[in-house]
Amino acid sequence: MASRSSNRTAVPEAKEALDKFKYEVANELGVPLTEGYNGDLTSRQNGSVGGYMVKKMIEQQEKQMAGK
Repeated sequence: MASRSSNRTAVPEAKEALDKFKYEVANELGVPLTEGYNGDLTSRQNGSVGGYMVKKMIEQQEKQMAGK
């Protein structure tokens, strides 16, 4: 059975920007994320990057909605 990833970018043109954002967030958090294999990182490290990305995106959207 072939594995299918459900982790797809809704707007393919945004993939590069999201990747850049991911590495910026990892750097801010001190997570040694690299291109390629990152299986040596803990679930907590990887989760913190994704969680913080979502937090920052929500904050940005709230600012836009407030007209700031």
